[in-house]
Amino acid sequence: MSDCAAAPQQTLAGSTVGALVASGAQWLAASGVSFGHGTTNAYDEAAWLVLWRLGLPLDSDLSDAALGQQPVAQAQREQVAALFAERIRTRKPAAYLTREAWLQGLAFYVDERAIVPRSLIAELLADGSVDDFLGAHTRRVLDLCTGNGSLAVLAAIAWPEVAVTGADISPDALAVARINVERHGLQERIELQCADGLRALPGPWDLILCNPPYVDAAAMAALPAEYRAEPALALAGGADGMDFIRQLLAHAPACMGEDALLILEIGNGRAAFEAAFARLPVHWLDTSAGPDQVLLITRQGLAFAE
Repeated sequence: MSDCAAAPQQTLAGSTVGALVASGAQWLAASGVSFGHGTTNAYDEAAWLVLWRLGLPLDSDLSDAALGQQPVAQAQREQVAALFAERIRTRKPAAYLTREAWLQGLAFYVDERAIVPRSLIAELLADGSVDDFLGAHTRRVLDLCTGNGSLAVLAAIAWPEVAVTGADISPDALAVARINVERHGLQERIELQCADGLRALPGPWDLILCNPPYVDAAAMAALPAEYRAEPALALAGGADGMDFIRQLLAHAPACMGEDALLILEIGNGRAAFEAAFARLPVHWLDTSAGPDQVLLITRQGLAFAE
C-alpha cells in the first residue's frame, strides 16, 4: 500500500468516548496501519487519537463506569473521524499528527524533523538501572544522536548534578530538541551542539548515551510507511547496520575519561554487532524488549576495539 493510500470506506461509529475508541481501533486494524511509535496495537492508538482530539488526559479511564459512556457531540465526532482518516491516509505516525510523544511519563514535542522518541535507554535512565555503574566522577554526559532531545532531558532530570550535552548531525532535529529543552526548563543544564559523530566533541565525557542509526539495508528497504515518514538519516546504518557504530567505537576512547562508560542501543542488531566486534567485552542491559538491545561498554573495554 502506498504512503498516500486512500482510506477504506469506513468511518467512526457511536456517540460516546468508549464507542469511538472501539470503532477507531477496528478502523485502524482494517486499514493495515503499522504501530511502534508510542503504541503497539490498534486499541491503544485509537485511545490516544480520540483522547487527544477531545482534549482529554491520555491516561483517562475508558471503562463504562468512568469516561467510556461520556457522550461526544457531533462536531467533535467529525473532528475525531478526520484525525483517524488522516492517520490512515498519510501513514504518518500518530505523534506527527498530535505533535506530541510520551517517554517515561514525560511529554515531548516532535515533528517530522526528528524521529519519534522511543529509545529503550529511557527506561534505564528512569528506573535507575545504570546508576550503580556511575560514580562521583560522572559529571559530563553526552547524548549523541539526540534527535528531539528526549534522552538528554531524561538524563538531566535523573542526575541533577551532571552537565548534559545533546548532539546531532541534523540542525532540524536540534531545533526540535531545543523546543523540548525549553519546555522542560533545562536551558541551564543542557547544551545542544551540531556534530557529525564525535569529531567535534572531544570531551572528555564521563558517560556517552547513544541511540544511533542502526537499521541495516535490508530492513530499511522493508520498513512500513510509518517508519519511512521519519528522517532516514536517523535510521539507516548501512549494509549491516553498523556503519555509524564502527566510527563511534573507533573515536570514543579518545573522547572519554578513564572511568567513563558508553551506553549504546542497537535494536535487533546483536548478531551483526557481535560479528563486527567479536573481541569487545560488553555488558548487556535488561529492558522491556529483552536483554539484547542495549549494551554498556567501559572505556577500558573499548581498548579492544581500537
